[in-house]
Amino acid sequence: MPATTRATFDQVMVPSYAPGAFVPVTGKGSRLKDRSGRVLIDFAGGIAVTALGHCHPVVVKALKRQADRLWHVSNVVTNEPALELASKLVAKTFAERVFFCNSGAEANEAALKLARRVASDHEIVKGKRPDVAKRHEIVAFTNAFHGRTLFTVTATGQKKYLEGYGPLPAGIRHVPYNDLAAATAAITKRTCAVIVEPMQGEGGVTPATKAFLEGLRRRCDETGALLVFDEIQSGAGRTGALYAYMKYGVTPDILTTAKGLGAGFPIGAMLTTEKLAKHFTVGSHGTTFGGNPLACAVGSAVIDLISSKRVLAGVDKRHAAFVKGLAKINAKHGVFREIRGMGLLLGCELAPAHAGKAKDLVALAEKHGVMLLQAGPDVLRFAPSLVIPMADVKEGLKRLGKAVAEYCAAAA
Repeated sequence: MPATTRATFDQVMVPSYAPGAFVPVTGKGSRLKDRSGRVLIDFAGGIAVTALGHCHPVVVKALKRQADRLWHVSNVVTNEPALELASKLVAKTFAERVFFCNSGAEANEAALKLARRVASDHEIVKGKRPDVAKRHEIVAFTNAFHGRTLFTVTATGQKKYLEGYGPLPAGIRHVPYNDLAAATAAITKRTCAVIVEPMQGEGGVTPATKAFLEGLRRRCDETGALLVFDEIQSGAGRTGALYAYMKYGVTPDILTTAKGLGAGFPIGAMLTTEKLAKHFTVGSHGTTFGGNPLACAVGSAVIDLISSKRVLAGVDKRHAAFVKGLAKINAKHGVFREIRGMGLLLGCELAPAHAGKAKDLVALAEKHGVMLLQAGPDVLRFAPSLVIPMADVKEGLKRLGKAVAEYCAAAA
């Protein structure tokens, strides 16, 4: 078979993506190499997924060990890796019960279904069996991102992801992010759940204010709505805490996690309390591959590493290095209006004069040997490995500086 190239994508793949020309074939740590030997420093982290870099030896060992023991058994029986990982998540978070799945979208789907199930069960207890429960509405936020299933993409507050997919699931309303007054008004006795990212990733790398999350918690308690934290991107050590809710001191009723939890191996999970979990009775929800032994063995090794004090403290150290380096680039070229984020999820919003040019800068960065991301047309997003070597941080920022300089020279 002939060697694959970027052109192969156009010949055989559904065109729902527009990948760059670089086709990595190997990865080690925070460096990716293509067939020609070209090496890029990875500041993208597979969109906040490769939390321990590429082919981390501890994770590779866990996968190989499990691959020689047991791959799949389905959920008609349980398995040791799933029970071990669930036990660790329960021990390290507010949660008392865990539901495993394969992605962040599935975790959010489970969370929203559980919220509606809880509301429906409460009405049945009261002797009512309506087709649509009175408490069924879901409050979400503009510029959010919760997944690509029809339910979760409807909760995602971005019109560009919804075009051509109607009619959409009903009962979901959006209010501005970090606007507590608007959220308080929207959350009523008809609201079964409020779903929010403690830090919006796709929507521009925008952290929630502490007052906003505290206010959501308070309003949910007043109305009986469930508070769901989507920590698909902000979780698994990304902010310098195991989960971002720990930094804010605001505990949700349901938390969703994926991406970094598998460090590149597909896995997702919904975490909740025993009281809420009991509403998912046998047969009420399920998944073929959720709780797969391979995925859970990997996740167990990952959670051990990223929950360590050494790794979490290292996130804060690397955060400081990135902010300092990005500020230095900006002092020279003046391309950023703001540098924001927490831990190793950072966003550089472009100055008004450069609005809409994030895609151009990402392409130039790739040309100069560093891989990064967009978060909309105006924001450069950084989500590198939580253990990226400081030498790679320095070298990657040096390459980015050259890319910005080329961009500015062309724009002059």
